[in-house]
Amino acid sequence: MIVLGLILVLIAAATIYLVAMEPDTTYTVVGYTFQPSHLEMFLVGAATAGVLLLGVSMIGSGSRRSLLRRRALRDVRVQADDRVAKLEDEKRALERKLNDNTPDSTHDDTHAVAGETRTIPRQAPHPDDHLVAGRRSDER
Repeated sequence: MIVLGLILVLIAAATIYLVAMEPDTTYTVVGYTFQPSHLEMFLVGAATAGVLLLGVSMIGSGSRRSLLRRRALRDVRVQADDRVAKLEDEKRALERKLNDNTPDSTHDDTHAVAGETRTIPRQAPHPDDHLVAGRRSDER
């Protein structure tokens, strides 16, 4: 929208320049010669002013729209940064909690001996158990 507004302003400026630089009322544009009357000159001036105002208003509205878009994007980025910071704080708190609850390497665990695996005795299948990890309980 800003680019179209700039194009309209440039067209109006070129028209104003053309009229201001010609000493008489005969104008040559792209090989064509025009000799407008007073009424036609007034209408061309009014149209030029309208195109100029339209171009300026398009530039202004496009600038406002892009400003609002940048503000909204900045707000979204700030919210995302806040969420990331909150998640990082939660992660640090959980890591601290995990480190506080882990036993030291010097702590002697009486339940597990190095190189020994513990086995849990098999229980009798319950009649209501039908599937366990994709197999029937009686297929074990």
